[in-house]
Parts: sequence; structure tokens; C-alpha cells
Amino acid sequence: MSYDWIIDVLFWIAVAFLIAVYVSWRATRLDRLHVRVETARAALDAALVRRAAAALELAASRLLDPAASLVLATAAHEARTADADNREFAESDLSRALRAVVDQPEFVGTLTARGAGEAVLDELSSSAAKVAYARRFYNDAVAQARIARRKPLIRILPLAGRAPLPDFFEIDDDPPGI
Repeated sequence: MSYDWIIDVLFWIAVAFLIAVYVSWRATRLDRLHVRVETARAALDAALVRRAAAALELAASRLLDPAASLVLATAAHEARTADADNREFAESDLSRALRAVVDQPEFVGTLTARGAGEAVLDELSSSAAKVAYARRFYNDAVAQARIARRKPLIRILPLAGRAPLPDFFEIDDDPPGI
């Protein structure tokens, strides 16, 4: 009595098991990448809101002239209330408004001489730097998720499910020269 067919069956069961483990591993990795994108997006949103709040605080501090306060407050308000389609443009406008106000000659010296301006400038500088870092981390996470979703196995088997393809967040985030 020959039991060679049992060895063949066990071999194919082992191959099927290893393929299933590999597919499961790829699906789990893709899911973790999507979670990372969502987490990075939440951190980016928090950094953008913090920067807009710091800009509003500077605009409302009565340390600026009225025109600069109005420009800064308008840009910060637009950035906070922009919908998803216009968010990148509004955040870029806020970055440009911050540079236009803060990069004026003798601005930092005049503001810090008034006493309360130094704390506001520190908060603004910190929040602007955090926006740049958060955007970089978010775009890195998006790039990794997009690379993973281009793999043939991910495309052949719908391992991404119905998750939308994440988009990059491109803004002008050069911080003002504080």
C-alpha cells in the first residue's frame, strides 16, 4: 500500500497555508500603513490648528499695526474654516501672510521690546516648525502607503478594501524668519 498521495496532499496544504499567511501579512501591513496615514493626518491637522491659533493670538495681541493684524487674522480664519478642497490653499496663504508680517525689518525687535510679544513669537515659531515636521511625516506615510498599494498582489486581490488612496498634502510651509 502506497501512501505517496498523502505526502503530496500534505505538501499542497502546507503551500496553501504559507500563501495564506503571506497574503494575511501583506493585508495587515497595508492596514497598518493606512492607520499610520490617518494618525499622521490627525497630527498634521492638530499642528495646523495650533499654528492658526497662534497667528490669531498674534493678530489679536494689539502688538501689530491694524493692517497687519487684519491680514493675519483673515488668513488664520480662512485656514481654520476652509473645507477639504481648499485647505491646502488656505494654509499656504496663512504661511505667506505670516512671512509678510513677521519678516518685516525690525519686526521681532519691536515686538519683543513691548514685553508680551516674545511669548507669542515663541508659540508662533514652535507651531510653524511643528507644521513642517507633521506635513513631512504625513507625506512620508502617504508615499509608503501608495508604494504598498502598487504591488501586484494588493491590486489583484482587493486587499486595500474600500479605503481611498491617500493624497499628499502640499502647502507652502516655510516658517517665518523669527
